[in-house]
Parts: sequence; C-alpha cells; structure tokens
Amino acid sequence: MPSPEVAALHERLFKIDTHIDTPTARLLKPGWDFAARHERATDRSQCDLPRMAGSVDALVFAVYVTQVARTPAGHRHAHDYAVQAFERTHGVLRQNAASCGLALTAADGPRLKAGGKRAFYLSIENAYSLGLDAGNVARFHRLGVRLLGLTHMLNNDLADASTDPRGPEWGGLSPLGREVVAECNRLGLVLDASHASDDVLRDLLELSRAPVVLSHSSCRALCDHRRNVGDDLLRALAAKGGVIQMNALPVGLVAQTQGARATAAISAMLMQLKDAELTPEVKQWASAEWDRIDREFPGPVATLDDYVRHLEHAVEVAGIDHVGIGCDFDGGGGVAGLDDVSQYPDLTAALVARGWSETDLAKLWGGNTLRVLRAAEMAATAR
Repeated sequence: MPSPEVAALHERLFKIDTHIDTPTARLLKPGWDFAARHERATDRSQCDLPRMAGSVDALVFAVYVTQVARTPAGHRHAHDYAVQAFERTHGVLRQNAASCGLALTAADGPRLKAGGKRAFYLSIENAYSLGLDAGNVARFHRLGVRLLGLTHMLNNDLADASTDPRGPEWGGLSPLGREVVAECNRLGLVLDASHASDDVLRDLLELSRAPVVLSHSSCRALCDHRRNVGDDLLRALAAKGGVIQMNALPVGLVAQTQGARATAAISAMLMQLKDAELTPEVKQWASAEWDRIDREFPGPVATLDDYVRHLEHAVEVAGIDHVGIGCDFDGGGGVAGLDDVSQYPDLTAALVARGWSETDLAKLWGGNTLRVLRAAEMAATAR
C-alpha cells in the first residue's frame, strides 16, 4: 500500500495505459457489468470502473479480432465483429456517462480527469478487421478509433507479424499497409507496431509523418522473445519521437522454461486457424485451445521488479521521453504486484522508492503518450 505522500503524487499525475483488451474480453459477455467491482480471482477480469478509481485516469480500450481466413468472408466477419465491439463499448460509456467518457483528442483525457471522469481512447488490435480497403480506416475513425495496431500473431494483408510460424510474407509493410499508413496520417490515428515484425517497425519509422508507438511491448535485451524490441530499434523509435509502452505480459519479461514447446503449441493452433472462418464454433475452439496451452505450458512467474527492470532498461536506451505504460490487462498481461488496474499506484510507489522524480513519472505515466497523440493530430492538420 503506497504511503499517503505517494498516493497524493500518484493522483496528481495524468495516468494512461495504452493497451487493455476489456472490450472484446469482457464487455461483449452477456450480463458483465463494467460499473460493478469484479475480482481477478473470481472471473479473471482486470478492469472495471470501481477498480480504476484512484488508480488510473485513462485507458486505451483495444478491440481485438481473432485472425482466421484471409478471404472475403473472413474479412467481413472480422470487420463486423470489430464494429459490434466498438458499438458495445460506446453503449457502456453512455450508460456510465456520469463517471467516464470517450476521448477523441490528446486534450480530452486531462479534460475528463479535471471533470472527475475516467477517459477512454479506442484502438484496433490487428488491422485484419480492415479487410482489403484502406478506406475502412475512416469508418473506424468515425467510431472513435485513434490508435491502429497493424498485426497480431499472424501476417495479414497489411504487414508481417513477429510471430507468424511461416516467417515474413511482405518483408515489412505490404502495398496496402503503406496505403493504410498514409490514411492514418491523414486522419490523425497513431500507428502501433506491437506484434509487428522488426521490418514493419522500420518501414513505419521511415514512412509515417507522425511518431509511432509500441503500445504493449517489452525489451529483447532482457528477454529474447520474438515480440520484444531490440535496443537498436528502441533508439530508432526514439529518434523519430515514438514511445514504447511497457507490457506486463510475463513471457515478454522473463524467460519461459518450456518456451520452445509452448511456441510450437501456439504455432500449431495458429496454423489451424489460418484457413478457418470466424464462426462461433471456431471462436469457442480457439478460446478453449488457448486455455489448454496455458494449462499445459504455464507461463513464467514474473513480478513487479521484472516489470520495473524492463521500464528502466527502455529509459536507459531510448530516454525518459520515449517510454510509457501498456500492461495488456484482460489480454494476458499481469505480474505479481501489478495484476489489475487497481494496482497502478504500487508501480508508482516502486519507482519512487528507486528515486524517480515527479517530472519523470509524469512523462512515463501520461506525458509521452499525450505528446504522440498531439503529434498525430498535428500531422493530420498539416497535410
């Protein structure tokens, strides 16, 4: 429990986590009430409005869509599912308008905090839901999306993923991916390279008129996972004004003892999904298969100290202006001591104990992310 002084400091900061999967993990579940307090131990959830109180001011709600067949039907189902998830999220925010609101600009987050409300930005995780039409970026922008993650675990028609068992398909961005980058810059969406290959990040840094982010990634120098980012790319990201928001996914923080076997099991599952249609039965099978893999190959035990170690490494390499928070709650993230949104003050307490100043904490918790959001808005108006 933080001291009263640290609690007061934490409250003064504007705090945003840039990646949380609550819309598709929880809000679409019939009867699940975002306004009620839940517990991780009972329903595995990591976020609701009561747990946010006194802990965090803003979250980026990510709508994730499982990738299956890259066919017209597959793209149509993914697109429709994403739209449904965003519409449900809007409904939840309207139902709780007295205590929270939708944020569309960098200024909206602090404004909502000043009014005593929690702020919610919206993002897409896996642009598979765009289908083959870059024009769909505008449709999602109208639905409030302000960050776009290009891939998940498989290559799609825009870009290569870091974890596709088949290896790279495009060598970075595809021609459609380059169109989407231009459209995001035109509309003011922040481009997100988490899950994407190193070559995709390099392409984004070359092409994007605005800084890019890694909304939930960790450091490869400390944990050699394919999703993590090496020091050379952290420096390149910083040179272009971008930000890595640190993930609390245990396999990205510490080595997994059965890593090779777990990777093989996940790869086999992904290969079964790649030609499937996104039916309810397929979604149910994929969920059950994830649960089976988690039981058979339990992830490593990671702690708040491991998380802080990655944060401080990223700051050492990229600089304090280029690191933020993106825990991946409700999507697999969470470590001992930082396991749901109510425990963010414990992270601040740990950093204060290590000598972090309020100025640096303000950059980490919100300032750096707000700067990137503002830069994307400015790039859109400068065309």
